[in-house]
Amino acid sequence: MKKIILIYRDQLLPYSETFIPAQVESFTSYQGFYVGSSYLPSAKSMVLKENCMVLDDEKPLPGLWKTAYKLAGVLHPNWLRRIKNLSPSLIHAHFGLDGVLALPLARKLGVPLVVTFHGYYATAEIEVSGKTWYDYGEDFVKRRGQFFREFYGRRRKTLFREADCLIAVSQFIRSQLIEKGCPAEKIKVNYIGIDVDKFIPDSQVQRESTVLFVGRLVEKKGCDYLIRAMAEVQKIRPDVELVMIGDGSLRQRLETLAKKGLSRYRFLGVQAPETVKMWMNCASVLCAPSITTDHGETEGLPIVILEAMAMGLPVVSSWSAGIPEAVVDGETGFLVRERDWENLAKSILTLVQDTPMREAFAIAARQRVEQRFSLQRNTACLEQVYTSILG
Repeated sequence: MKKIILIYRDQLLPYSETFIPAQVESFTSYQGFYVGSSYLPSAKSMVLKENCMVLDDEKPLPGLWKTAYKLAGVLHPNWLRRIKNLSPSLIHAHFGLDGVLALPLARKLGVPLVVTFHGYYATAEIEVSGKTWYDYGEDFVKRRGQFFREFYGRRRKTLFREADCLIAVSQFIRSQLIEKGCPAEKIKVNYIGIDVDKFIPDSQVQRESTVLFVGRLVEKKGCDYLIRAMAEVQKIRPDVELVMIGDGSLRQRLETLAKKGLSRYRFLGVQAPETVKMWMNCASVLCAPSITTDHGETEGLPIVILEAMAMGLPVVSSWSAGIPEAVVDGETGFLVRERDWENLAKSILTLVQDTPMREAFAIAARQRVEQRFSLQRNTACLEQVYTSILG
């Protein structure tokens, strides 16, 4: 019988985190089971409810138990009993805050804790004010995001000390964790990767004059600069369309900016993975103009870049975070300085107009993903980490 790995994600699972179940489904030596405080509607297409144990299911007063667990590490006895009945061997939490939240459970179960860092909690500068949840009063619900960021900041040293292993999704994230005080010997770099057998381009589909963006519409994605760049592109090639897939807090502002400056564009909102693949198969360029925010927040290594490369879609992106570990400038795509929308436009135009170059980049991109970012290969490396910890 395979040993059980508890996959801890406090909210199971936002629509943008398909990479978590993809990794779990690739386990060969272990079996994953999900735990957290909530089961989101977006999880229905990714994770079966019967493979999850969430605090929301514990009655009565699940909200009170969730608060008690997050703030004080108090475990609901029935939730703990049901988890113990699984006889888990290890907890693997995703994202730094979830690692902090999983600590009391790992202690109570007496099992090792592994935490994967993807971006924000490794890179952002978090100022700790010292406020408690009580200090926010009635404003706590509105400002709980800020509270939990500070909560993580206060407990980060404890997490670094008590976690058995920290997984960095890129060499860049590893360097950031070391800078924040994590012992280097505790950190393993493990690219999540993608399933190269699922992301295969259909050569019968004609590529269109489309520049594609896929991701959350938030500051670190740099979408403002993409829209500025596309305004320049459309001055020379008015037939080139911008297609934006995803949603987020900046959507309304970005749509207003596009309306003022672009002649051809679409905001499609959140789309199913198969729809995203379809667009990757017919677009000419994927643009991911990621930036570092004023608070230090950056990407880790966006999975969408690897998916696009596997689909034979050249990438135009920025010299930011872990992106240069995937995109080889001038070989699988182009990289420009962060916020450099003028060179972003030039790179997009080059690939749209130079079909032989675009096709050569597409072949090289697919080969690079197969060689370095295969989900199966990288998951096997992760399972070796589990085995070394448990052994």
